[in-house]
Amino acid sequence: MSDPISLVPLPRSVIWSSGTWETTDPWAGLSVGISEDLPRAEYSLSITPSGANLTAGSEAALADGRNTFNQIVLTGETSIPCVTISDSPKYAWRGLHLDVSRHFFDLDTLHLFIDAMALHRLNVLHLHLTDDQGWRVEIKGYPRLTEVGSKRPRSLEGHMSGDPESWTFDDTPVEGFYTQDELRELVGYAQNRGVMIVPEIDLPGHMQAAIAAYPELGNFPANPVQVREVWGISDHVLGVSDEVFDFVRDVLTQVADIFPAPFFHIGGDECPRIEWEQSADARTRMNEWGLTRVSEIQGRFTDFATQVLAEKGKSVVAWDEVLESHVPDDVVVMNWRTEDGLEESLERGFRTVVSTVKDLYFDYAQGPLKKEPLAIGEGMTLKDVYTDRLLPKKLDDEKAALVQGIQGQLWTEYIATPEHLGYMAFPRVCALAERAWGSPEQSYGEFVERLRGHLPRLDALGVSYRPLD
Repeated sequence: MSDPISLVPLPRSVIWSSGTWETTDPWAGLSVGISEDLPRAEYSLSITPSGANLTAGSEAALADGRNTFNQIVLTGETSIPCVTISDSPKYAWRGLHLDVSRHFFDLDTLHLFIDAMALHRLNVLHLHLTDDQGWRVEIKGYPRLTEVGSKRPRSLEGHMSGDPESWTFDDTPVEGFYTQDELRELVGYAQNRGVMIVPEIDLPGHMQAAIAAYPELGNFPANPVQVREVWGISDHVLGVSDEVFDFVRDVLTQVADIFPAPFFHIGGDECPRIEWEQSADARTRMNEWGLTRVSEIQGRFTDFATQVLAEKGKSVVAWDEVLESHVPDDVVVMNWRTEDGLEESLERGFRTVVSTVKDLYFDYAQGPLKKEPLAIGEGMTLKDVYTDRLLPKKLDDEKAALVQGIQGQLWTEYIATPEHLGYMAFPRVCALAERAWGSPEQSYGEFVERLRGHLPRLDALGVSYRPLD
């Protein structure tokens, strides 16, 4: 029987049978339960003319099954084909990263984003809460983080290229932050849909907004800075005083208490060393710590953050630059720069999430730049996401077991509205979901045909997306 439902991601096993289930209230006709006879990651969904039954090996698998059922019934059809689905994911980490620092998105937008993730059985929202251009989380005892650090009076227009004197700005203020109570509500909303939120506090670089709020957190407090108005990498990084490490402890502890996920992302990417090289205090601290290279200061921050978060029962996740200095063995590495970096991470025995820029950075345009909305660059089509090789050709069982999953990234320097966010995310997220779930392989043409039948679900949900070519 041909596929009348067009599920995305495609389940591992789909068996059609004759007949239909006629219903105007499908959720009322769904029975659910946990079965010890099923593996923990597996669910089984059966639809017959008399109703629907969902069983799973765990609560997480039950959420996956509910999300598959939601796909089937979302568009409101009252005649549902009879089918039996047996399904389980290849990867435990099926993620999507969202940067709310460069542009702030309100809770309604995040709710819809989570709904769209859940619909595709993506189960990790990596929420990038802080960066040079905006601090987005309330921290008790540090009111200026949100009074000052969450507000950017203007933003760069277009790309950050050419002579700085030629740059233009849009003069549109960008501001906003989430209270701790709002984030707790968001956690509950996500949990109810089978999505775990992993927060990111990026350190010791990407901290200009925090240093703008509290100059004493930087290396040169006598030279205050503003929240960064342009993109790129800021030279302003955390200083090395005891006060700075007290701040890091306070922030990590408070944020860890908001998010129950066993993982916590500490950034670690794109951390220039120029201020540390110029700082007499940094040289003094290096002598105290017994360090010989300035690059080792970042390792000190990684060690400290790992210890603080271990006290809260959290495993640290960090971008792959942390491999350039000392990194504790239990850190989860998020590989983003090159495939070689992925191989290095696995070779050194680190649990790793595949997040490579070439195929999984959805801030890149989906076609030629002159035909697409403003983006950081071009070169990532839907076909690329679906077909490009994400893992090394030769990967033994031991290294394969270290691959925790796959994650797409949405950085928002050039994404300012919910509509544009949806356009840049979808339908590429649909291809990401197939790869992260480990769906049975199909040709790209077969995937696109199934995707055409799936897109009305995004319409029903209210999610914007780029039309198919």
